[in-house]
Amino acid sequence: MSTVASRPVFEPALIVVMGVSGCGKTEVGVEIAARLGIAFVEGDTLHPRGNVEKMSAGIPLADDDRWPWLDLVGAALRQAREEGRGLVVSCSALKKSYRDRLRHVAGGPLFFVFLDGSRSLLQARLAARRDHFFPPALLDSQFAALEHPGDEKLVVTVDIDAPIDRIADATLQGLGAFGIATARSSKEAR
Repeated sequence: MSTVASRPVFEPALIVVMGVSGCGKTEVGVEIAARLGIAFVEGDTLHPRGNVEKMSAGIPLADDDRWPWLDLVGAALRQAREEGRGLVVSCSALKKSYRDRLRHVAGGPLFFVFLDGSRSLLQARLAARRDHFFPPALLDSQFAALEHPGDEKLVVTVDIDAPIDRIADATLQGLGAFGIATARSSKEAR
């Protein structure tokens, strides 16, 4: 009998919190990273300046605009993998081809947490948001590009019509099914 403790199959945990703008990628990403004791990277900070300027002007990004950004997000995940540390990154990752690009650049399996919500809820959230470069008028372009990841491997889908602690609990419970986290209640996490 071995005395070596068994480890989860997927270590380090590399997690992309995804969905359309306003779904709570940053807030959920920060919360689950804190509960897992790993770092968080805000994917929007990796956008090239031209992308931010374009979105700020109300112009949706084209695939050619997104590829360099996705490569930077994937490189952050690859670096974490190579350093043997977990990482949570927020990234819209709307299309399957974008998620496949992230997997390729990261050099291995990634977990995706898809934050799913109604258009009306997301419109309300975007209207209430201040000091962000993404205008509410671009929400329709994101829904048009969205390819639901439900049939892909290593994806957890979470309904966002709940308080952040319940969304994080559901996320960690879903990730726990893959052996990377033990879901803790928000009371235990604080």
